[in-house]
Amino acid sequence: QVQLVESGGGLAQAGGSLRLSCTASGRTFTRYTMGWFRQAPGKEREFVTAISWNGDSTYYADSVKGRFTISRDHAKNMVYLQMNSLKPEDTAVYYCRAGPRGPLDSWSTYAYWGQGTQVTVSS
Repeated sequence: QVQLVESGGGLAQAGGSLRLSCTASGRTFTRYTMGWFRQAPGKEREFVTAISWNGDSTYYADSVKGRFTISRDHAKNMVYLQMNSLKPEDTAVYYCRAGPRGPLDSWSTYAYWGQGTQVTVSS
């Protein structure tokens, strides 16, 4: 079992930065690919990024490529999402997920998830 708790959301201005954190508990955390998704009001959930269990491979949605960076720290059981050059369209609830059993960009393939953290970007 893996429990996930997101933090670090808040209000930022367009062009600004935020860093989201996902704290994982459970001994098997280091074995899982981790992902971030987001959902804006009235919109479908959207894949943002994922990172392999050892951090060697990362994957990004085109909408965030070059602006967002995912990383992980096994010693701290943490996954981070550094978000730079934020845009109003980045406004959403961001969710951390773990343990995909299928395509990395598919919400439903992940076995574990957190409750989400709100990110609001003002223009």
